Amino acid sequence: MAPIAPVHDGERIAKALARAGVASRRDIERLIEMGRVAVNGQVLATPAVKVGAGDILTVDGAVVNAAEPTRVFRYHKPAGLVTTHKDPKGRPTVFDALPPGLPRVISIGRLDLSSEGLLLLTTDGGLSRALELPSSAWVRRYRVRALGRIDQARLDTLKDGITVEGVRYGAIEATLDKAKEGPTGANVWITVTLTEGKNREIRRVLETLGLAVNRLIRLAYGPFALGTLAPGAVEEVGPRVIREQLVGLVAPANMPIGDRAAFKPPSPVGLARRAAGGKAMQGNTRGEPAAPITYKPGWARPKKKPAVKPRADKPRRRKPS
Repeated sequence: MAPIAPVHDGERIAKALARAGVASRRDIERLIEMGRVAVNGQVLATPAVKVGAGDILTVDGAVVNAAEPTRVFRYHKPAGLVTTHKDPKGRPTVFDALPPGLPRVISIGRLDLSSEGLLLLTTDGGLSRALELPSSAWVRRYRVRALGRIDQARLDTLKDGITVEGVRYGAIEATLDKAKEGPTGANVWITVTLTEGKNREIRRVLETLGLAVNRLIRLAYGPFALGTLAPGAVEEVGPRVIREQLVGLVAPANMPIGDRAAFKPPSPVGLARRAAGGKAMQGNTRGEPAAPITYKPGWARPKKKPAVKPRADKPRRRKPS
């Protein structure tokens, strides 16, 4: 089979397919190695190929359309879902639980099986790759509950970074929000802020301090926050916000226009049913349908103690004689 003629003014095949939302560049390179990608009907054997506007790209025989304007979605991932399109162990995935009406999306970073909270989704594989790189330095903020005892002085040692089992983790800001003694020991709530987001970073780092994480909620990723988004819910980021917040990260040709998001979220009842793979439903003992757990605004934020106002002495009222 004759090699494909190089296109000097085109772009790498992996980048072109990533911008079209097929997958991340790394995953596309794996697809090429498996012989699942073709250009103009010719199966590729290497990702070192550039393509131009007139080339026809196919993956598994299906034609890949030209890249559309970049879209980004905020998703409240429940615990109990894995962040992958196909899980070899057959566990429920994030993409199985997404509501209908979404385009094909990939995740920006991951949350592990037992973690919950904000997960960004996008149609732009190039954007996903750019934001996952440590060089992006995007701040990730988490609310963490852990079993054990700790004080702020020990948490402050994480600001200088730490090495765990040969892996170096960068500076981590951890604030002790609440400590409570209970029948099974002490539980603490900690707000954690970091920029790297390595695999299971928070769990491993806090374990070295004697804490066992039993709940981990991502509250923010860069300028995007979880807010009051319900578990299992998806909300599209508006085109104007993408133009403001992702300039330099999205190719100019892929920048969306307009001001309104196109995705219309489904009803809250449907969201609760789809999120049942995690912890979004609570049952009862009477055999009735489970009801969705409701979250009040600010449920994951540290509680502020109300200021105590001095009590003014009021004059006593005389009883009528």
